[in-house]
Amino acid sequence: MTDLPAPLDRWFGQRGWRPRRHQLAMLAEARAGRHALLVATTGAGKTLAGFLPTLAELIEHPRDGLHTLYVSPLKALAVDIQRNLVTPLDEMGLDIRVETRTGDTPSDRKARQRVKPPHILLTTPESLSLLLSYPDAATLFAGLRTIVIDEVHAFATGKRGDLLALSMARLQRLAPDLRRVALSATVADPDGYRAWLAPDGDIDAVSLVEGEAGADPNIEILLPQDRIPWAGHSGRYAAEQVMRQIEAHRTSIIFCNTRSLCELIFQDLWKANDQGLPIGVHHGSLSLEARRKVEGAMAAGKLRALVATASLDLGVDWGDVDCVIQMGAPKGSSRLLQRIGRANHRLDEASEAILVPGNRFEYLEARAALDAVEAGELDPDLFRPGALDVLAQHVMACACAAPFVEAELLDEVRSALPYSALTDELFAQVLGFIRDGGYSLRAYDRFKRLVQDADGTWRVAHPKFVAQHRLNAGIIVEATMLVVRFKNGRSLGKVEEGFAATLSPGDTFFFAGLSLEVEKIDTEDLVVRATSRPARIPTYGGSRMPLSTSLADRVRHFLSEPAEWPRFPDDVREWLEIQGRRSVLPAPGQLLVETFPREGRHYMVAYGFEGWNAHQSLGMLLTRRMETMGLKPFGFVANDYAIACFGGEPITDPRALFSADILEHEFVEWVQQSHLLKRAFREVAVIGGLVERQHPGKRKTGRQVTFSTDLIYDVLRKYEPSHLLLQAAWDDARARMTDVGRLAGLLDRAADTMLHVRLPRVSPLAVPVLVLIGREKVSTNAGDDALLIEAEGLAAEAMALD
Repeated sequence: MTDLPAPLDRWFGQRGWRPRRHQLAMLAEARAGRHALLVATTGAGKTLAGFLPTLAELIEHPRDGLHTLYVSPLKALAVDIQRNLVTPLDEMGLDIRVETRTGDTPSDRKARQRVKPPHILLTTPESLSLLLSYPDAATLFAGLRTIVIDEVHAFATGKRGDLLALSMARLQRLAPDLRRVALSATVADPDGYRAWLAPDGDIDAVSLVEGEAGADPNIEILLPQDRIPWAGHSGRYAAEQVMRQIEAHRTSIIFCNTRSLCELIFQDLWKANDQGLPIGVHHGSLSLEARRKVEGAMAAGKLRALVATASLDLGVDWGDVDCVIQMGAPKGSSRLLQRIGRANHRLDEASEAILVPGNRFEYLEARAALDAVEAGELDPDLFRPGALDVLAQHVMACACAAPFVEAELLDEVRSALPYSALTDELFAQVLGFIRDGGYSLRAYDRFKRLVQDADGTWRVAHPKFVAQHRLNAGIIVEATMLVVRFKNGRSLGKVEEGFAATLSPGDTFFFAGLSLEVEKIDTEDLVVRATSRPARIPTYGGSRMPLSTSLADRVRHFLSEPAEWPRFPDDVREWLEIQGRRSVLPAPGQLLVETFPREGRHYMVAYGFEGWNAHQSLGMLLTRRMETMGLKPFGFVANDYAIACFGGEPITDPRALFSADILEHEFVEWVQQSHLLKRAFREVAVIGGLVERQHPGKRKTGRQVTFSTDLIYDVLRKYEPSHLLLQAAWDDARARMTDVGRLAGLLDRAADTMLHVRLPRVSPLAVPVLVLIGREKVSTNAGDDALLIEAEGLAAEAMALD
């Protein structure tokens, strides 16, 4: 006998199931009226644990109106949860209505939901924020009892988490008895999430419920038939072996770290697919229709394999998946665990996963990830103050719903943890920005969105701004995209404008699993036809996944600890042994810098282990400083582990290049002159509501948005450099786009930890990064073979002991 109501108890019994301890614990916390964070492995029934209290309460005390909000990071996840929840409700014969509300929901259903809401509404942070912008929000949410946030680790530390924290603060004011619940499988800092979830950051108000431990995952590193490559980051060399794994399993998901790699791997697998097995591809740039079709085929068990990106990292539950394959290194133990969790989705069965490292450093990283998973070590969660552009959007949403008093709204905003330290002055600045755009823009009526009445109350200046807000609100600002379509109008998805600009009619590229030839390019469309000609692959923007600090530390440990090497394949062990004899293997915390000549150039390779984004930024800065010092730089290349600069003059004193003041001088100058800050400004201007993406009846093209924001950016840089949005753009450019925190740490340590080794020729450790120089010199179709030849030549030179 359990504490469950009879219909639920019978339903469990009919399946031969019993409620798990953590599911009953979540029910007990709900009955005690406490907020709760559930941390449980994938397959432990987290989602059911989140909904169980709602179902119990609606069975015991039936009622109309909205009872529970379920917020998920992905539209697909909301659809998946609805499918998995509606079936048991029908089987129990319960009159509990469950609906979704996302950007894809038809407008007539959205309107009906506000008048006659379901008992349970599944939505996203953006759709919830829009619901709160309506005058009837106070009525709609007055009886709300619970908000459930699934996959909380996917939002809490970013801008979508800021928006959700502000929305929860508003909901708590509309429904004071609201209970907050969050669910996650991978959380390194439960207390950080408890504080984020709690009203006023009161960590003691949130109970931590931990799930039962599941079976340990079975993870293997797939080794190539001959040896691990020197270069590359995709694992493409293993396509034949991966295809054999697909043939040996019921259903496999093959994860790739980028969308363009996803398309490449799909093509490689298709060529190796001798049996003609059904294989699909899934990533965020495909059209909604294409994604839904693939998701439906997976749910129905019609596919043997799906090649996917992070668009499937979270929660979509396909019980038939029995193998997950990660192409290239996972970059973090939490991400690896999340992806492994897609296999089996059953607590008592071991998930099976295979890692395919792209090069020798990635082999060490894959081994480090396995060790981290075994040790239960997750990547750190970095919480930060709330973003000001998000706050501006939320304030405008509140104003659209009803006029507000400044002090009352500030008090409500501060109850959200990311904004708990918001000062009166900064909040006044945010209001001033929404009121008139700032003093450089206040002559223009289009920026005057709020007015203050004589009694001090703030309200929207004109109804047109309400419509404008609802059309344009949202946190995800996509890169400017062109629609890929056939001449008959059928859309396949979108590619970035930057990629499209490199194409001309007659050019070919792979997309959505097809080889396509460009027929015409216009302002918003890339018109194509199918072709059998060889093709190149789209490249998508957005920063790469950074190597986590904890995995970087483990890789450093491997380098300095020969006792670990017997676990490694012979070629990896030999690589490290000869590096130790020819140069030095850096100790943990040490910055090894090697300099050597090669083919008339002078090289400097620094092993920072701070990730591609930080190294890419550092390369820009170092080459600028080399220019100033007369070292005639030709360029640089970077990977997650090292950066190589090369030029016409030898670098005799690397310390002078790595001084910490590079961040004060070259960094500021570089960011201001590059497109980095303009791109960041475009995003904060759209999120903050300064520039609209859509007007009633028409949508601006990405180019038009960019043109508008660039004009405003130039005006503010010249006349109002302290403008709120320029501050926000700087914060974004520094933190998100350049990993400047890790960069600053590396530069701060450089003077004390640098070990400079002068060599007569290239070292073994330098080969993986130096091969990248070759990549930039070869065409795409000839690329792999030419790179292989280049890598072998470099490696022979580096590994020679004479």
